[in-house]
Amino acid sequence: MSINHPGDASQELVVGGPAAGAPEVIEVRHGAFGAHDTGDTSGFGGLTRLVQIAGSSPRPYGGWFDAVADILAEDLAEAGLDQAIEKVVVDRDELTLFIRRQDLVAVAQFLRDDQDLRFELSLGVNGVHYPGDRGREFHAVYHLMSVTHGRRIIRLEVTAPDEDPHVPSLVDLYPTQDWHERETYDMFGIIFDGHPDLTRILMPTDWIGHPQRKDYPLGGIDVRFKGASTPPPDLRRNYS
Repeated sequence: MSINHPGDASQELVVGGPAAGAPEVIEVRHGAFGAHDTGDTSGFGGLTRLVQIAGSSPRPYGGWFDAVADILAEDLAEAGLDQAIEKVVVDRDELTLFIRRQDLVAVAQFLRDDQDLRFELSLGVNGVHYPGDRGREFHAVYHLMSVTHGRRIIRLEVTAPDEDPHVPSLVDLYPTQDWHERETYDMFGIIFDGHPDLTRILMPTDWIGHPQRKDYPLGGIDVRFKGASTPPPDLRRNYS
């Protein structure tokens, strides 16, 4: 697709890797909530579910998605960051750009500052934990909105491995990311490099573990609130 970017010559730009990609299966789950071999007679024990990551989408993406992708690709090419976008996914009428984590800040700055993009509002960052996505166990997902261009919303997604859960902070570009990055760190353990005060925001400062990780234990934890103690779920009642 050719597009005229103000002030520059028209040129052919392609982002997103292959023309199309099948979903990548990263895990097969059996039973309700991953439980199996429990003697369950409800039928839920026989559930089988695939955990999938969407593959790249074919062109054209539709609507304003193509123009945004091409303008951003041109900005990145001029900066020598041609490989910053790993793939482009259009799903449920939403545009997601998978970004190399080392290029996240540069991509976000182009999205914020380019006059034809102007995604000037950050709606926060969310964490996702995929234990089966080897080498990419943690995903940080950002939603950016362009108020200038009719409330368009774009999603950025970066990944990090379990042994190195570091992602660059966007607080310098979007100050409202401050509390969102702290919550994602608190719940998932993703470390946002460059954050001015990356401390827990929901759990006590001495809490061990990150409660929204898939490997976090369910129950069996004695929780204390202002001197009172709430027994762990498995000790509250005795059904024997």
